[in-house]
Amino acid sequence: MAKLKNFSLGRMIRIFRKNPEKEVHSETEELKEMVLGARMPNKVRKIALKEIERLAKTSPSSAEYTIGINYIDYIVSLPWNKMTEDNLDIERAESILNKEHHGLAQIKDRILEHLAVRILKLSRKHRILVVDDEEMNRKNLEYVFDKDGYYVDTAANGIEALSLLEKSSYDVIVTDLKMEKVDGMDVLDHAKAGDPNIEVIMITGYATISAAVEAMKKGSYQFLSKPLKLVEIRSTIQKALLKKMVRLEPKGPVLCFAGPPGTGKTSLGKSIARSLERKFLRISLAGMKDEAEIRGHRRSYVGALPGRIIQEIRRAESKNPVIMLDEIDKIGQGFKGNPAAALLEVLDPEQNTNYVDHYLDVPFDLSKVMFITTANTIDFIPAPLLDRLEVIHLAGYTEEEKVIIASNYLVPKEIEEAGLSNNPPAFTSEAIRKIIREYTREAGLRNLQRHIAAICRKIVLQTLKNNKKNNPDAITPETVEHLLGSGKHHFEVVGANERIGVATGLAWTAAGGEIIFIEAAKMKGKSRLVLTGSLGDVMKESAQAALSYIRSHTALFNIPENIFEKNDIHIHVPAGSIPKDGPSAGLTIAVALISLLIDRPCRRDTALTGELTLSGRLLPVSGVKEKVLAAHRAGVKSIIFPAKNKVDLKQIPAEIKKDLMIHTTDELIKIVVLLQFSWRKPDKFSA
Repeated sequence: MAKLKNFSLGRMIRIFRKNPEKEVHSETEELKEMVLGARMPNKVRKIALKEIERLAKTSPSSAEYTIGINYIDYIVSLPWNKMTEDNLDIERAESILNKEHHGLAQIKDRILEHLAVRILKLSRKHRILVVDDEEMNRKNLEYVFDKDGYYVDTAANGIEALSLLEKSSYDVIVTDLKMEKVDGMDVLDHAKAGDPNIEVIMITGYATISAAVEAMKKGSYQFLSKPLKLVEIRSTIQKALLKKMVRLEPKGPVLCFAGPPGTGKTSLGKSIARSLERKFLRISLAGMKDEAEIRGHRRSYVGALPGRIIQEIRRAESKNPVIMLDEIDKIGQGFKGNPAAALLEVLDPEQNTNYVDHYLDVPFDLSKVMFITTANTIDFIPAPLLDRLEVIHLAGYTEEEKVIIASNYLVPKEIEEAGLSNNPPAFTSEAIRKIIREYTREAGLRNLQRHIAAICRKIVLQTLKNNKKNNPDAITPETVEHLLGSGKHHFEVVGANERIGVATGLAWTAAGGEIIFIEAAKMKGKSRLVLTGSLGDVMKESAQAALSYIRSHTALFNIPENIFEKNDIHIHVPAGSIPKDGPSAGLTIAVALISLLIDRPCRRDTALTGELTLSGRLLPVSGVKEKVLAAHRAGVKSIIFPAKNKVDLKQIPAEIKKDLMIHTTDELIKIVVLLQFSWRKPDKFSA
């Protein structure tokens, strides 16, 4: 390996070109030594040696020669067998995750589960079955294996061995060949039929070549002759168990953190790598349109390179890093192929054990890599790729969680960044709440961090202007308003008046949950339905279905039947420049129409979400937690969900539930009572 470190690509080319005829043979031998010292798999080593033989017959001045040299240099430098050792201390990992991230219990539990599985598999005792008709041999082997820390069962003959195999499973069987009635070959056949992965070691005092060949053909791991040497049998057992452990090694999970921007997805990946003591690599997939970025280029020209996955593993000098594939929902697709399709093999634990990069053209094992992908929404991830991901949703943070995170993480970080460590100002919780409520309106923390940083910078500026005088010791709500100016946001739901034909809805976007208002108006016309607000096809169909249901149930809602013949209906969603679509606006549209047609205002502080069918049933929606958090931020007092979303409401934090009244129902008519429309007597309805 010393030669490998000191032997650079440039030196190889210079030596070859200096005196190609005399030096080619000796340098070819040196290349072979480099390949043999790189601890490659046998198949890869054979291909590399064959490439070196081809180079020996190629002129050093040709382009093919340079391509070949680059190729050998690359495969020699890959970490074929280099891995960092995982730190499997669960308490340490939990401490790191809790210290660097508040909340996110689901993700933390998933990482700790992975560690627990690793610990259990590595710590469990292996089971060995010793089969021998000589009592002394059985007792000696039982004593040796028991002392080495294995569970040991013994059988005095083949019949007892078959009986034990029916009752228990074993990792290794050490069996005598010559036994009455049922011999070692029969035990081997029976064991392999029950478990092809079990390792069987044959021992005999009458070893013959034909018997050894027959045993190996049937799947025996090793054939040893008596008298046994303890060193030999122990070494054979360890090698057999090592081979089995490689097969049983838990594969790296493929996680997908899906959530709004600023919720800490990337920093969480770094913390996971730190807790495992693995190297962390990040690859941005946003806007990637070339399939070769993933799979690499063919070795048909000098500038060809492997894909980003292999490049990063080479840079990490380890085959088990944590690789974060950022923004997987923003992969592009152009005429150079589909990168998302190329990721199917990379992220499939059943396929990536033999991942073939176009440049390498030999299999490389990616199963030890822990892949973590991030996305704002999973809607744009192709279904086959999404099927390979274990999706964990980050719904955003509640106000209480933001206050804790700001106090414990963001404020100390920004004080350090601004150079205020010697005389740090204290941010009161009321000041942080004012920033959250009046200056930010987000699911994540990015804007909150920016405003805290702005306050720290303004304090620094004031300190320097005043010659280090009048530096505020505490940041209060009044200080926040003085430094940042008037607040940009207010609780529009609470502050707005109730209007006829206006209903409050809930939407789920890539940036988290949002409040939307759906407005309905009628004017003289001929039963036309006008839809505006940059609505998508799904929302347009929801509006048509809601209107059709109401027209077919006018008596139920006490609506004059001829109202549709003389009027046009106009449905509008404000902020028309922003495209809107989704399958959860049908209920809100229906309520806005009912409010319009019965001439009764709808409660503004009640938000609705759900899809309405033509028969009046309410279908469940997605993004429940995100929508509840958005409603809470906007000052909504009550929310109505479809009845089938009851199970999703269990994820809502207790501090949110105490501020909100959350109702579930399966019929539109029950919502009418909840909204306090008063055109009929309430005793006729039951909510």
